[in-house]
Amino acid sequence: QLQLVESGGGLVQPGGSLRLSCAASGFILDGYAIGWFRQAPGKEREGVSCITSTGGSTKYSDSVKGRFTISRDNAKNTAYLQMNSLKPEDTAVYYCAASTLPCFSVTYWLPSKWGQGTQVTVSS
Repeated sequence: QLQLVESGGGLVQPGGSLRLSCAASGFILDGYAIGWFRQAPGKEREGVSCITSTGGSTKYSDSVKGRFTISRDNAKNTAYLQMNSLKPEDTAVYYCAASTLPCFSVTYWLPSKWGQGTQVTVSS
């Protein structure tokens, strides 16, 4: 069974940090671009960040640039999203996604594989 499994979500205070993980099972992430999306209640899904299959290039939405860092460890078949300086508006369900198509823009990238999501809540 091919799947992506996110972990690392939770409740954090404003200004805090979280690291999300995305582990692939049933397939090898090497060769896939990986991305993170989020969806807050009542809002459309938003592309947050993506990284090329080699990790040589990354993209970020303007809303998280400078605060979030995407990375990957192909040896562990896992990708990560380090989130710093979290704000209440970062509260959402975060999804990881993968595609053999390259990600030139997180806004227009359409991945084919999706995880089930992990909740991130930023609140005091």
